[in-house]
Amino acid sequence: MTRVKGGSVAKNRRRKVLKQAKGYFGSKHRLFKTAQEQVFHSGKYAYRDRKQNKRNFRKLWITRINAGCRENGISYSKFIDGLNKAGILINRKMLSEIAINDPKAFTDLVKTANDALNGKVAAPKEEKATKEVKAETKASAKKDLSKKTVAELKEMAKEKGVSGYSTMKKDELLKALN
Repeated sequence: MTRVKGGSVAKNRRRKVLKQAKGYFGSKHRLFKTAQEQVFHSGKYAYRDRKQNKRNFRKLWITRINAGCRENGISYSKFIDGLNKAGILINRKMLSEIAINDPKAFTDLVKTANDALNGKVAAPKEEKATKEVKAETKASAKKDLSKKTVAELKEMAKEKGVSGYSTMKKDELLKALN
């Protein structure tokens, strides 16, 4: 059997690894074997740190929010609890930006959180809005019964206690449900 040389394929593979290792210290950017080991490790570190980066930023945002809260005489945990009770949904990244760039607005948020903790704030408007939306969807669902499948209509008939629903056809089910 004749000998087959790696030739250009092996050369290109090694060149690619050395290109990825560009800028590494010492022999890690010159010698293929050590460069390849370092590129493998670098890939592992990059994967791990993409996850850790998210944790680190969240910690940073919480630290900034806590500093702003302490200036306004409230702890971080009470502030977040107050915002939740007030129905204010702002993520920590935006809260930290507000704490840094607009201290007056942040003070207003702290006051709102304090009011919610003391029970002065009424039920959030968003909950009322969602209840209204749910009521509207129920009303529209009743109107759009003709768009439902026979299986869905039979399920609704079963819930309402319509007798003989299993043998009914679609138009009979519609009449029975209306």
